[in-house]
Amino acid sequence: MELSLRARLRAGDQCAYGEIFDEHAQAIYAYAVRRLGDWAAAEDVVSLTFLEAWRLRGKLHEDGEGVRPWLFGIATNVLRNTARAGRRHRAAMERLPEREVVPDFADELVERLEDSSRLAAVRRALAQLRRGDREVFSLCVWAGLEYAAAAEALGVPVGTVRSRLSRARARLRVLVDAELAVGERAAGKRVEPVGGGGQVRNDRVGAVRSIQGNSR
Repeated sequence: MELSLRARLRAGDQCAYGEIFDEHAQAIYAYAVRRLGDWAAAEDVVSLTFLEAWRLRGKLHEDGEGVRPWLFGIATNVLRNTARAGRRHRAAMERLPEREVVPDFADELVERLEDSSRLAAVRRALAQLRRGDREVFSLCVWAGLEYAAAAEALGVPVGTVRSRLSRARARLRVLVDAELAVGERAAGKRVEPVGGGGQVRNDRVGAVRSIQGNSR
């Protein structure tokens, strides 16, 4: 009898690990980019997610279809830790004496993306939501998980996912418009209607494939 992918991964099958990396790394990367707005930081999230997946493989239930919800649950925890580390870093930097700011030219490249201002506004608006609402929105809308998969990833009932997503969408409509208006006024531009969705760079996950290579 052929073992399922979950069973093979639980057993420490490195080929199974490589399969889940090939299939899901790009989706985890896109999710992290949209949450963080930083390509390099998103690559770190992918690396940490798959390192954690390997470390926690013994806790993966053998029953069930696929590992996508489980992986996104790990990625969400990694993002939580990243956010906490970022807050500690900012607090430490605020205690240092002020110094001359050197322009970061990488930011100019990000700004060239057609929807960069909107994506930044969405991230600022998301930061104002409750953590549970923010995570449900990110998983269901940005990562494209079904309600049941998002519920599995977060360890909550499906009904909770539905209610949080509904609340998040309602709040975000107001918050994103407000953030965009503030940004346009700060730039001295006329406020125009905004449409369209996020755009994510597709070619950076290769930098973390060393995880797969090291595990084989």
